[in-house]
Amino acid sequence: MIGSSANPGFRDFAIPALIVNGKAVHPRVSFDVNPTTRQILENLIEHSYLQKLVKAGARIHQAGCNGCIGMGQAPASGRNSLRTVPRNFIGRSGTKEDSVYLCSPETAAASALTGVITDPRSLGEYPSYSEPQNQIVETRFPIAPKLSTPRVKLVLGPNIKPLPIFSALPDKFAGPVMLIMGDNISTDEILPAGAKVLPLRSNIPEIAKFAFSQIDDSFYRRAIAYQRQGFFVVAGENYGQGSSREHAAIAPRYLGLKTVFALSYARIYRKNLINFGIVPLVFTSAQDLAAIAQGDELQITLLIKAIKNDENFLVANKTKKNTFSVNLLMTKRERKYYWLAD
Repeated sequence: MIGSSANPGFRDFAIPALIVNGKAVHPRVSFDVNPTTRQILENLIEHSYLQKLVKAGARIHQAGCNGCIGMGQAPASGRNSLRTVPRNFIGRSGTKEDSVYLCSPETAAASALTGVITDPRSLGEYPSYSEPQNQIVETRFPIAPKLSTPRVKLVLGPNIKPLPIFSALPDKFAGPVMLIMGDNISTDEILPAGAKVLPLRSNIPEIAKFAFSQIDDSFYRRAIAYQRQGFFVVAGENYGQGSSREHAAIAPRYLGLKTVFALSYARIYRKNLINFGIVPLVFTSAQDLAAIAQGDELQITLLIKAIKNDENFLVANKTKKNTFSVNLLMTKRERKYYWLAD
């Protein structure tokens, strides 16, 4: 599969078109092409690259994410899949037991012809390519904002719901550790995409039912019981890596997640947590993480004071009858998002 909504430029489709030109894809292979944008598609047509792909047996899909997030083009069960997309997490492709290899457009095109993973250099001379000077830039379809701002009635379908109003962060609260995770947990694992989940993106109560389901399919059932009281999740290094989907913060927040404890956070996901009122706390010691068990009852006090004053503070583990220290590591602007109005 070549293409996705992120990263591919015009050459990433043109070079594969030149590689497969005049040939046919292997009969056991599905060769799928997802143009990045409609403008890329228009230029592929204008410069005769699309015809080369189609005549070789490529299946052309609508511009956008598509197979990158499991919206079609899901791999067959028990089969390898080569993809030029930027992400590769378990189940992201739409098949839970997928075997996805990330590769270059050249490798994808060469392998589509041979039916096995193939070094494109083994096919002979590299295609001669130069960037077209007269690429089409489409300016007719973007809609400019109106100069005036009259009240506009939004037409909402039955699955479109307003963003839930979240209560202010309490200064003191206690709750269970609902889930303990390892390193490099991705936003796909926190809230998956795919054909089953994406239609619910504008309905937070429904999409929240899939939160952490890739890790523990009992999470929603356990978490919803603590929606009013609140709960915690714990992770290791680089928590929230991958696609920058804000739903991976909104859905757990809706369920009652108040704070996360981790050794470190992926930059964009950490910002999303802050934007939706979840406090990303950082362990001062990896030993403190190892000492926590799922189900432990934790208690936080004077949280707003600590955020205002940028202070490290202690968290009580009521189950283990001990405490551990955490860092805030927030900018002044980030800290202002949290405290209550005086």
